[in-house]
Amino acid sequence: MRIVQLTEAVKFDESRPHAEPVHVDKLGRVLLFGLRTGQAIVEHRAPSSPLYLVVLNGSGVFAGGDGIEHTLGPGAMLVLDPGEPHAIRAPNEDLVFVAVLHGSPWS
Repeated sequence: MRIVQLTEAVKFDESRPHAEPVHVDKLGRVLLFGLRTGQAIVEHRAPSSPLYLVVLNGSGVFAGGDGIEHTLGPGAMLVLDPGEPHAIRAPNEDLVFVAVLHGSPWS
């Protein structure tokens, strides 16, 4: 068993959103994201994996394939289908969330 204290592993980059791989193996990867207030992740896709996002701290605006924006805070979980476009921004406060994907291009 391996334990990762996610809130202690959060990193921020003052110039852009930061994604920290906290676990990567052939079965999947877990990334910890830190966005400073005002930062955004432009629309993109995870083409070969469903994507599960869990907000840990702060609040952010999340948009999925339907383009509808949802403001979500700690404890919210998003489930995105493989290839579903999505975008994320932190307009009012710092945002921390974890992303879980199947498979890994780095394993």
